[in-house]
Amino acid sequence: MRSVSVFGATGSVGGSTFDLLMRQGGPDRYRTVALTGGRNVARLAEMARALRAELAVTAHDDCLPALRAALAGSGVQVAAGRQALAEAADRPADWVMSAIVGAAGLEPGFRALAHGGTLALANKESLVTAGPLLMATAARHGARILPVDSEHSAIFQALAGEDMAAVERIILTASGGALRDWPLDRLAAATVDQALAHPNWAMGKRITIDSASMFNKALEVIETREYFGVDPAQIEVIIHPESLIHSMVAFRDGAVMAHLGAPDMRHAVGYALNWPERAALPVARLDFAAVGQLTFRAPDLARYPALRLAREVMAAGGMAGCAFNAAKEVALDHFIGGALGFAAMAEVVEDTLADLSRQNCLGNAPPTLEDVLSMDHLARRAAEKTVQARQSRR
Repeated sequence: MRSVSVFGATGSVGGSTFDLLMRQGGPDRYRTVALTGGRNVARLAEMARALRAELAVTAHDDCLPALRAALAGSGVQVAAGRQALAEAADRPADWVMSAIVGAAGLEPGFRALAHGGTLALANKESLVTAGPLLMATAARHGARILPVDSEHSAIFQALAGEDMAAVERIILTASGGALRDWPLDRLAAATVDQALAHPNWAMGKRITIDSASMFNKALEVIETREYFGVDPAQIEVIIHPESLIHSMVAFRDGAVMAHLGAPDMRHAVGYALNWPERAALPVARLDFAAVGQLTFRAPDLARYPALRLAREVMAAGGMAGCAFNAAKEVALDHFIGGALGFAAMAEVVEDTLADLSRQNCLGNAPPTLEDVLSMDHLARRAAEKTVQARQSRR
């Protein structure tokens, strides 16, 4: 029986993973080692009971009593807090879904690699903040990393059996998010609710706002460089409002391989879960006559400054990716909390990177996970100071 763990089970990717695990036999086919989640302990407990998980962990200590009560009599062990998440990752599993959002997903993912199994990677931040270290860790333990971002899964599939030397371009598609058609002069006043009105995808709050600002695509550009080892100049971004082409690979003979499918994360999750086989998945089939047309347009860097910042981060190297992600998370927190405007998020990130660069803090690529976490902490403090300075000038 194949053993699995799901980190971030109650989020959108985790929910898709749970759905597929249950459809493919649930506890009769899979031994669920650990499930982790946030504050939605009722959902976490429901999943743990359904999969007969050995362990359920909430990231929040104050949620432990509720989780314990929800799982009373089930035989499922319960735990809470950051250390408990790390210890859950120390439990060997053949296949681990890394779907915790943000830098909080770094340590569990790294620990899971030590078992030499498969890490299904939906945590963008792992490659952005510590790409070379993550890939080296996987190689050292004989572990496999399979991409679960829809874009990187599409690229991975398009490259199956291909020679990387024949690749000319990797083309990341982007929906453009909820605000893609807004006049530029209105963006600064966009509210959280407006940024959350994504036209195609049903995702969590943070990633949906990141889609509107294109910070998610900026992270994905960096991920592409780290995972596939291509030169940044080979990576392009194109706005594709229909979200039916998930990404493309262009080759030196002029051919372009595109991965198409309905906007449903179960495509990428299911591919990683069943790889190297293709299993039947409960996703909508495309009716091309009904689709009618596919449209594309170049991204406007004035509208999406995050894309420019991603290029600068890759050029800087060292720990710039870690600082970029940390500052982005802080800026996003303040936008959600009402302390920053929509357009100010990118400004905070840019100012934080400039400040850390002046202090010569970005240095070389991190040799250890502890170095990554230290830079994450330092960059968050710098970003908080940047936000405070902006507020004091009002």
